[in-house]
Amino acid sequence: MHAAEEALRNEARDVYGWSNGPGDVYGEHEHDFRKVLVCVRGSIDFHLATGGVIRLGAGERMVLEPHTRHSAVVGPEGCECVEGKL
Repeated sequence: MHAAEEALRNEARDVYGWSNGPGDVYGEHEHDFRKVLVCVRGSIDFHLATGGVIRLGAGERMVLEPHTRHSAVVGPEGCECVEGKL
């Protein structure tokens, strides 16, 4: 278990890690829960339906409120992230 995953388990439930290759894309979607995500390696950009962009690099985190429409694009080095539900 990655140290970031272990730390996140202290504040969130259903915690898991994942990774993607450079340029991978997640289409627009939303969650019915408050999501916390930590970028462990690489980078990823989250594009909000409202027009904003949240750029995460290694060691950075974000919290998305329920029903926040977003898509995502993985950075040029790929990414490794850990996320859970608050």
